[in-house]
Amino acid sequence: VATQEPTAADVAAHDLLDRDPAPGEMQIREELSGNVCRCTGYGRIIDAVQRVAVARRTAAAEVARP
Repeated sequence: VATQEPTAADVAAHDLLDRDPAPGEMQIREELSGNVCRCTGYGRIIDAVQRVAVARRTAAAEVARP
């Protein structure tokens, strides 16, 4: 199984989500601005970070249920 080392953008996104579980689009853009290739645009990357944020919050809520 091939694995890929995390990129600087991956680390920045996880760090952001650790600090703020529900970041807004502008906050995501600011956090990733120095780490993301501008040639691909931020749209899909921002969507991905927001999906991970929702998944993290959902998982945390499920763990917190009695």
